[in-house]
Amino acid sequence: MRPILFQLLLLTIACLLSGCGSAPPYEYRYTPGRTAILTPRGAMVPVDAPEAVKRAVAAGNHIAGRPYIYGGGHRSFISKGYDCSGTASFLLHAAGVLSTPMASDEFRNFGSAGPGKWITIYAKRGHVFMSVAGLRMDTGWNGEREGPRWSTMSRPAKGCVLRHPPGL
Repeated sequence: MRPILFQLLLLTIACLLSGCGSAPPYEYRYTPGRTAILTPRGAMVPVDAPEAVKRAVAAGNHIAGRPYIYGGGHRSFISKGYDCSGTASFLLHAAGVLSTPMASDEFRNFGSAGPGKWITIYAKRGHVFMSVAGLRMDTGWNGEREGPRWSTMSRPAKGCVLRHPPGL
């Protein structure tokens, strides 16, 4: 094999292994017993969901609607407002899988690779959002900074790597 082709092959393999390919977009798909639903009072988690997922959803309900504050949720999990990684840190801490807040870039290596059964983290340089029991928890996209919100709206995930807490 020619040296340039071999280098290209190695670069492609490295890119695929590091997650620099395009992640599938977030899409809400309701599955009875597996997917949370969004109500005017917040997210409702399936009865048979693991306790960690129930705690994450309750945490999301607790901070949903708070303002976007850059750096919010980083000094402490408790804050008047949250940015994207502060939001993800708050929910994962409530689930019992994170002991200290993390920055968005750090989520690119959190937990295990790929989508989770109950929780999937979409992380890229400078932003992170997550899906918990099928609902998206995000602080906005396309430059919007709305603060933590549950959503069922689809969202592109270009540049994201998918990660999940082991077992979830």
